[in-house]
Amino acid sequence: MAKTNKETVTENAEKDIDKKVEKETAEEAKINKKAKLAKLLEKAKKLEKSVQEVKEVSLKEKLEEEEGEKKETLIPMEDYLKASIHLGTRVITPDMRKYVYRRRADGLAVFNTALLDDMLREGADYLAKFDPKNIIVVCKREAGWKAVAKFAEVTGIRTYAKKYPAGILTNTQLEDFVETELVFICDPWLDKNALNDANIVHVPVLSVCDTNNFTKGVDKVIPGNNKSAKSLGIIFYLLTKLYVEKKKIDVEVPPIQDFIEGWDNLVAPK
Repeated sequence: MAKTNKETVTENAEKDIDKKVEKETAEEAKINKKAKLAKLLEKAKKLEKSVQEVKEVSLKEKLEEEEGEKKETLIPMEDYLKASIHLGTRVITPDMRKYVYRRRADGLAVFNTALLDDMLREGADYLAKFDPKNIIVVCKREAGWKAVAKFAEVTGIRTYAKKYPAGILTNTQLEDFVETELVFICDPWLDKNALNDANIVHVPVLSVCDTNNFTKGVDKVIPGNNKSAKSLGIIFYLLTKLYVEKKKIDVEVPPIQDFIEGWDNLVAPK
């Protein structure tokens, strides 16, 4: 049946209205989209500003704040920074996660330096439970040889650097068999033979542990960078001082320069 003129006019009017509504809806959606985008940009700028403010807080300032919160540290926090004791690796094991407070932009883990100071004290207390004749120190990593040698010279504690003679704790038939009450190692991984032997004969183990170390078999942990000569140097310098004080050994402790080569030229990172 053919449409009347009235019906045709009505239909065309409805189509015009529909098109108008669609156009208005599209324009409204476009306006809403622009408004939402403006809000997102505003939030992004605020976030960028807050991130920039965080970046501008230097690690040194952060540690100075920690130092202010702690009444007294073994050495100034700046010296800990100079020695890079606070710098871990890009790997953080579940065992060492509790000692880490953040990651740097390059992925390196950063130890809680105030906590390191506490743990060094605890490590020294633990070490002081044993007499020099009943302790051996094992350090396969070359970075620690200088500091360990000086530590041994001052305290009289026997050390095995470069290479640990296999079986000296477990094989009584060996000429160099050793009976000891404490094994102190610089790295549970590199010094694993000494760690395993100590566990076999049930001798407690004290160890410097980095963020990538597992602590199974270790009885007392001293967290810190165990890859760097200056870091191991400051650890053994402080342990030497504290051990001599606690054991009342009548000997003069050499300055830190004797433990860390080029100490006076080191600068704390910004």
